[in-house]
Amino acid sequence: MSGWRLDRALAALVPTMSRERLKGLISNGDVSGLNGLARDPAKKVAAGDLFTVTVPPPRPSETQAQDIPLRIVFEDDHLLIVDKPAGLVVHPAAGNLDGTLVNALLHHCAGRLSGIGGVARPGIVHRIDKDTSGLLVVAKTDPTHEGLSRQFAAHTVERRYTAVVAGVPAPPAGRIEGALARSSANRQKMAIVPDGRGKHAVTHFRTVKPLFKSAQIECRLETGRTHQIRVHMASIGHPLLGDPFYGGAKGNQLPVLDELNFRRQALHAATLGFLHPVTQENLSFVSPLPVDIVDLIGRLSVGTT
Repeated sequence: MSGWRLDRALAALVPTMSRERLKGLISNGDVSGLNGLARDPAKKVAAGDLFTVTVPPPRPSETQAQDIPLRIVFEDDHLLIVDKPAGLVVHPAAGNLDGTLVNALLHHCAGRLSGIGGVARPGIVHRIDKDTSGLLVVAKTDPTHEGLSRQFAAHTVERRYTAVVAGVPAPPAGRIEGALARSSANRQKMAIVPDGRGKHAVTHFRTVKPLFKSAQIECRLETGRTHQIRVHMASIGHPLLGDPFYGGAKGNQLPVLDELNFRRQALHAATLGFLHPVTQENLSFVSPLPVDIVDLIGRLSVGTT
């Protein structure tokens, strides 16, 4: 790590905290070295350097609890598994300050959620896009959050997604590797960038069923980056049907999408498996495909487009 930026080195040593979170702590004077406070995230470190990271207690959340129906498929004193419908935003952000999964969780859990990472996203260990449906795990306690974060950082969490893509992949299965970062042309989108510029990302895919000018596929995440499956599949010429960002004409031209009023990327987080960080049980959950994707696959199976 000698010669690395301070924020990068700390992120490698403290995998339960994101690099952005550590940048904030450094800038706020919460990281110190032998020569006092280290306030520059870009400071180069040397072998043998010692640093102390002080994590302040989480600020009280200003997010309001809201009685929003949730499909809970598992819950104990430490965590819960939510089967999120398409259209539900995971956490509050500009333009979506309420009506989110976090608002619903604050009501359901009566405030008993982990506070790691500041506040704004209590309990959220990972997330899926607003218009992606399916499973995600939520931490109720800080030790649970830390244990789950370590598993995500080590890529030991099993995550399998069902998707419907334009065209039929050939070969029918493969491995896509491409670092991801914000697009320089559109900051709302992600893009594949040269190694060293973005976050390492790997997706494994296999064709489950060829369809009319499309295919049902399964994607297994080796890493979990923002929009990873959507960008990776588009990069090999098979964007997700209905994807408003990465589908282009190829991913949105089938008439059946209009006939079914299908207005989201055809992506569902179908399988989630991990080691319970407290009980040490191996847990695995499967979410059935939602009706809209079932209907889409059904129509494409008989070619009525």
